Parts: sequence; C-alpha cells; structure tokens
Amino acid sequence: MAVIPQSNTNNKTVVSETKNWLFPFILVTSLFFFWGFVHNLDPILIPHLRKAFNLTDLQSSLVDSSVFIAYFVMALPAGYIMRKYGYKSGIMVGLILFGIGSILFVPAANSLQYSYFLGALFIIACGLTFLETAANPYVTILGPAESATKRLNFSQSFNGLAAFIAPAYIGPMILSDKNYTQTQIEAMTPAIKHAYLVSEADSVKMPYLILGLIILAVAVIFYFTNMPDVKDEDVEGADGASFGGALKSMRLRWGILAQFFYVGAQVCVGSFFIKMATTSSGIDEDSAAKYLGFFGLAFMLGRFFGTFLMQYINPRKLLIIYTFINIALTIIAITGTGMMVVYCLIAIAFFMSIMFPTIFSMGIDGLGHNTKIGSSLIVMSIVGGAFLPPILGIISDQTANIQYGYIVPLVCFLVILLFAFNVHKTDKA
Repeated sequence: MAVIPQSNTNNKTVVSETKNWLFPFILVTSLFFFWGFVHNLDPILIPHLRKAFNLTDLQSSLVDSSVFIAYFVMALPAGYIMRKYGYKSGIMVGLILFGIGSILFVPAANSLQYSYFLGALFIIACGLTFLETAANPYVTILGPAESATKRLNFSQSFNGLAAFIAPAYIGPMILSDKNYTQTQIEAMTPAIKHAYLVSEADSVKMPYLILGLIILAVAVIFYFTNMPDVKDEDVEGADGASFGGALKSMRLRWGILAQFFYVGAQVCVGSFFIKMATTSSGIDEDSAAKYLGFFGLAFMLGRFFGTFLMQYINPRKLLIIYTFINIALTIIAITGTGMMVVYCLIAIAFFMSIMFPTIFSMGIDGLGHNTKIGSSLIVMSIVGGAFLPPILGIISDQTANIQYGYIVPLVCFLVILLFAFNVHKTDKA
C-alpha cells in the first residue's frame, strides 16, 4: 500500500494509488447501502407499530429516538476503537452489532412488546454508529484529497438507492391492509385481538432475519479482505489527537450543529411521511408507502445529480441553493393541501440528498490527526434524529395537525443555511 503525504491537505495522509484504494472503496461503499436500507425501513415501522400497539405520534417517534440515541452513546467508543485498532476493526464491530440487532427482531416479534422492538433497534443503531464513524472519513481519505467531497457524495448515493428499495419493495411485506380503529380493536375478543397482534408482529420477522444474516455474511467478507488502514501523519503522531484540539476548529463546531439539525430534519420528514401523506391527501397507507419509495428514489437521484453538479459548482454554494429550495418547499408542505403536499415532501428528499455528506466533509476538513475524533463528534450530533422528531410528534398531538409539526424541519433548514453561509469564514484547524 502506498500512503502518500499530501502537503496541501493539512497533514492528513491519503491512500492515493488507484490500485490500492479502489477495491476497499467499493467494499466500504456497500456499507452505505446497508445502513441506508435499515434506516429507510423505520418510516415503515413507525406506522406499522403505531397501528399494532395503538401508539400516539409521540410514542411512535420513540422508534427514531431509540435509533439516534445510540449514535450519541456509541460515537465516542467507536472513535476510540478506530483510533486504537483502525478502521477495519470499527467496521467489523459495527457489522456484528448490526447483524445481531436485526436477528433480534424475531424474538421481539414473538414477545409482542413494543419495548423489545426498541431494544433491537438500539442494538442495530449501535452497529450503524461504528459503520458511519468509520466509513464516512475512510471514504474521504481513500483517494485524491481534492475529490473527497465528491467521493463521499457518490458513496452516500447508494444510501439513497436503499432509500428507494426499502420502502418500495420491503414496505409492502411489512404493512398490512388491516386498518382497524381503536373502537374496533377494543371490541375484539381476547383471542381475535391476540391473533391480530401476532399477525402484525410476524410481518417484520422475515425481512429483518434475512437482513441480519446478510450483514453477518458481509462481516465475514470484511474479515478476510485486506483493508488498508490510513495512519495520520503529524509531528505529534496519532497520539497527539485530542478533543480540545479538534474543537478548536470553528468548522467542526459549525459542522456538529448543522449535522444535528440536518439529521433531525431528515428523520422528521421521512418518518412521518406516511402519516403526512394519508392525512393531507387522503390516500391509504399502501399508496403512501409507494410514494415513500418515490421519496427514496428522489433522494437517490439527488445524490447522484448533486455529485455531478459538484464538478461545476462549489459544494458550499450548492448546499446554499438546495437549502433555500427546501425552506420554500417545507413552507408549502405546511400550508398546502392534497397531493401537492406529497409532491413537496418528495422534492424535499431530492434537495436534502447532498446535505449530510457535504456537511460532514466540510466539518472535518483540515482536522489532520484529529479527523477520527472530529468524525466521532459529528456522528454524535446525529442524536438530532432522536430529539427533534418527538418535538414534531408533540406539536402534532397537541394541534391534531401533523402539518404544523413540520415547522420543526423548517427551523432545521434555516440552521443549515446559517452553517453554509458561515463555514467559509472559519479557519481550518
């Protein structure tokens, strides 16, 4: 492996010979698809579990909370393991936790306990934390430094592909056409009610069991694959990395804030898509799930198209343009009626698509030997996906209008716009 110092990349080394980084890049890029796949099953799980367990919007938002709290809890341990043992070790731990958590959906379904589902999701998310903490910075340093942002957007595009496939093809396997009111459920005999709950719970077993087995198989492939690790080159050495040193970077501080609100916005828009679609336009859940597939498709196409545009438009400027558009679309979604709301949400997905990787790469730019710490801190900020959806749920429950809840992602996009305007004024670490 040839690790070539780049004098203009703030003492950060990159694997720059194509023959050395191309296959690892392809393998790591596959991880973006897998975690995108499971993340985009959450908007299916939320209405499914809401119906099966008779949950309020606030209670159903705990699906997101259980996932994104794991990011906050596990980001620092993930960063520590990678600093000590390397990126490959972090990826291996992540895949094992991901696979085990997915398989635990089977006993969770057998238990008929909502809390068990939340526990399985938490374990999955612990694994995803390791994967995202490793894969995002790994992609930026596998290859030429000048194309790091474009490379990360390309890898994240497969996250978008999963956003289309998961709801479009797996959603119908989970969602049933049984839509009983609470009055109808309460009128059921204990035996009929139990059979109904069992059938609703059983529908999640097979998709998650297959996913878990695939993920564990991928872990085996990674174990037997030679993955080049990238060492940080600095006069102090890798041991000189510190949280204090990383947080001296204004870029990183802005990146942490922006990523907190971006992930909150993405989760709010996606997780409540089905309820937003059914209440604003009157379509049924199955139709809404199909439109959720188009939501994922728009997200995927936005990633690929955004990566293409970055050859001609500076990523920061493109982020500003896309954020302005999403602010306008969110206002229409809040105030509009009918299918216009659904189409606006799909368009929001398209223009959200470049935000995570762009904020991430801009936030860790110039951190040098503090890159892994900075990556961990930005991944911790994903906890925005745990805190902001419940706020949307509370607004929806209190006003009896899900559209009012979308004021939350509107505020999030305003914060991202501030980040895009201010980050270029900051000095690199």
